[in-house]
Amino acid sequence: MTITQTINIPADRRVFFDFPCEVPTGKVQVELKVIPFEKKRIKRRLTEEEEIAWINENIEWLNKEAIDNLSYQCWNPLEDE
Repeated sequence: MTITQTINIPADRRVFFDFPCEVPTGKVQVELKVIPFEKKRIKRRLTEEEEIAWINENIEWLNKEAIDNLSYQCWNPLEDE
């Protein structure tokens, strides 16, 4: 049996269910699937000037990540023996 109902979830996120008489009493398995109706916001792309500014603000971190990733690519397991 599938029951589908649209509800509003309050700020305290507490929801109570009243099942119809057709649902048997006793031990049952309940499956809950939450599907938000709101569409995801699409992030706008940075302009070239904003992208350059972001890179300049994060250059130290970007360099550290690049060196870290390159160290994994250059690793030779035969050198450890």
